[in-house]
Amino acid sequence: MGRRGKRKELTGVVINNKMDKSVKLLVERAAKHRKYKKYTRCRATYMAHDPHNRCGIGNKVRIIESRPISKSKRWRVLEILD
Repeated sequence: MGRRGKRKELTGVVINNKMDKSVKLLVERAAKHRKYKKYTRCRATYMAHDPHNRCGIGNKVRIIESRPISKSKRWRVLEILD
């Protein structure tokens, strides 16, 4: 019956919304170093589909994994949190 498990969800901050129906997000997470056990900040950027152009720069949004929408977009905006 299709996929096993849930689709991935991430939370990030919008850093660019100049495109039509697209936003670029910055997602930060804390990762522990294997040897030194110190936490480091890991950053990644994602392109997400925003069909109604509702997201503004600085908004905190939740995105969900989806089918490929374009060459770079594999995520959709689920909801605007802030």
